[in-house]
Order: sequence, then structure tokens, then C-alpha cells
Amino acid sequence: MMDKKPHIKPYLYGMLAGFGAISLSIIFFFFIYRFEGFGDAVSKLTSILMPFIYGAVIAYLLKPVCNTVENFLHRLFPEKMKGLVSALSVAATLLFGLLVIYALFMMIIPQLVTSVTTLYYTARANLSNFIRWVNKLEFVADNEVIMDYVNKAYNAISVDLDSWIKNTLMPSMQNIVSGVGIGVLNVVTVFKNLIIGIIVAIYLLASRKKFTQQSKLILYSILKPRWADAVLSEVLYADKMFGGFINGKIMDSAIIGVLCYIVCAIVKFPSALLVSVIIGVTNVIPFFGPFIGAVPATLLILIQNPIKALWFVLFILILQQLDGNIIGPKILGNSTGLSSFWVLFAILLFGGLWGFVGMIIGVPLFAVIYDVVKKLVIHGLCRNDELEMLGTYHEAFGDPEEDIPAAPEAPAQSEE
Repeated sequence: MMDKKPHIKPYLYGMLAGFGAISLSIIFFFFIYRFEGFGDAVSKLTSILMPFIYGAVIAYLLKPVCNTVENFLHRLFPEKMKGLVSALSVAATLLFGLLVIYALFMMIIPQLVTSVTTLYYTARANLSNFIRWVNKLEFVADNEVIMDYVNKAYNAISVDLDSWIKNTLMPSMQNIVSGVGIGVLNVVTVFKNLIIGIIVAIYLLASRKKFTQQSKLILYSILKPRWADAVLSEVLYADKMFGGFINGKIMDSAIIGVLCYIVCAIVKFPSALLVSVIIGVTNVIPFFGPFIGAVPATLLILIQNPIKALWFVLFILILQQLDGNIIGPKILGNSTGLSSFWVLFAILLFGGLWGFVGMIIGVPLFAVIYDVVKKLVIHGLCRNDELEMLGTYHEAFGDPEEDIPAAPEAPAQSEE
């Protein structure tokens, strides 16, 4: 009985880290959504600050480009012209972002119009072919029972259609018009927030170093140096997680989209460009992205050429194996440090809360929560003189070993 305790202890590290991350996530969002007054206040504040949220997201995504351009311009201009260098780097970065968006629209919109037009004429042609095929079946016209069923079905559809128009469609026109008006208003609001967000992004990019130093001053003025260092370390870790994961995913998805287009163009799949854009964009979503994108892409091809749709499904399976085993690991590596189980959990949790956006940011966000809980567990193990459990855990499960050398620092901090 005395030998069982050491065998149980090594499992506590992983169990506590995972359980703590789940608990913090659920408690946080339960607090927001359970208390209606607090949730309404958060929703109201979010809607007011939406332009700044857009601006912060745009600035964060463009920050690596801005840093690269600024470092390049510093080599061309003297130090005394750093103000000009900063302005030029922000302008070049914004121009780059707008050109990328313009290029995407120019690729998608014409191809979308062409695909819709092709689908329309293909559907009409297939319907005409089906009608001609039915008319050639002499036994249908000669069979009174079948013709009676056809006539009854036609009359029923006509009566039901008239009834639906008079009793359902016409009374609902006011709601439809109102819904269209609300939709137009929402589009205008989003467009307005986006324009203001771009302006905010310009300010954030131009003053990013100043804002960073101001935040550090505030942090160290409120907290003790030891705690301020810990918070700053976690913020840097979060930046590494979000920046590395999202930028890596965007690069990975762009490569997948280009590869998909090359193969689709060679094999002459219908709507090659539109299909490739769908596959590339949805590939940003971890785990479920390939399946989400494959469904509409396959349907687009299926309507126009069912045989090629089967070949397309086979090609997508091969492409996703290539991405999952070669391209993705080369670009992303094990950037989050989460197992497949926690990746799936994070996508389902945050996807259910925030939809498409939650599915994208859920993995790095949960990785940050997991890291905080992990450090708390390590601190607790050090405080209780149970640090050897950490080494035993890593030996048993082969988890990353970065925690082992970092763990001994905790007792030294506690002794201070």
C-alpha cells in the first residue's frame, strides 16, 4: 500500500494543469453570461469599443510587416530621420494590407459571379435533359396511374404555392423588408467601424513602442517588481502564442490555397480559383477547417461535374495529409504545446462562445490559460518540496522539458 502513492503523484501535474485551465475558462465565461446585467454591460461596452477592437486586431496582424519594413528602412536612412522611417513603414504596411485585400476581392468576386452563372445555366441544362429523358419514356405517358400521380402532384404544388404566396409570403413582406433594412444598417455599421478601425490601427502602429513603454510604466508602478516581471513574462508569452500561431496559420493556409489552385487548374476542376480560396480560408481554423471548407467546395464541383467531385474529395484528403504531416509542422511546429485533446476542447469551447473567430483564437488563448495554470502548479510543487514529481511526470509522458530547468527558480523566489 505504501508503494502506490509515488505512482499516483506524477500524474497530478498534468491533471491539475488541465483541470485548472478548464475551470478558469468555464468560470470566466459563466460569470459573463450568467449575470445578465454584467453581460449586457460587457456587450454594450464591446459595441462602443468595436472600432478600437478592429483597429487593435488590424494593427496586431500587420505588426510583423511593419517591423520588417522599419528595420529595412533603418538601413537606408540615418538615425536622425527615424520619424520619417516610422511614418514610411506605417504607410507601406497599410498599403500592403490594402493591396492584399484588393487582390483577394479581385480574385474572389469575378470567380464567384462566373461560378454562380455557370451553376445557373448548368442547373437549367440538367433540368431540360431530365425532362427530355422523362418524355422519351413511353411507358410514363401510356401509364394512366403514373400520369394521374403526376397531375395530382402538379396541381397540389400549384395550389400550395398560391396559398403560400397569399397566406405566408405577402403577410411576411413587412418583416422581410424590415430584416433587409436591419441587414443594410448592420453592413453600414460594420463598414463604419472598419474605416475607424483602420485609422486606429495607423495610430497604434505609429505609436506601438510608446504604448508598450507606457504600459510597462503603469505595470511596475502598481505591482511589485517580482509580480510585474511575472505578468510581463506572461504577456510576452501570450504575444508569442498569438503571433506565432495566427501568422503561422495564415502562411500555412496561403500555401495550401496556392497548392490547391495549381492542382485544380492542372486537372481542370470547375471553379478552381473560388474552390481554392474556400479551402485556403477555412484552413485557418484548426482541426475542423479542412472539413468545413471541403463541403461547399465539393458541392460547387458536384453540381457541375459529379465525377470530378469524387476526384476532388480524394485530392483534398491527400492535401490535408500533406499539410498535417509536413507543411503544418514545418511552419508551426508544436507552437502551442497543447495535445490534440486540448486543441479540440479549445476549438469547441471558444467556437461555441464566439463562433468563427473563437475557433481561430481559441487554441492560442487556451494555451495561455494552460501556461498560467502550469506555472501555478509548478510554484505549488516547489513550495511543497515535491519538485521531483515534475521530472517523473516528464519521464513518464515525454512532455516538453522546458519546465524542468525553469522549476528550480521558484524556490529561490519564495525564499526571497
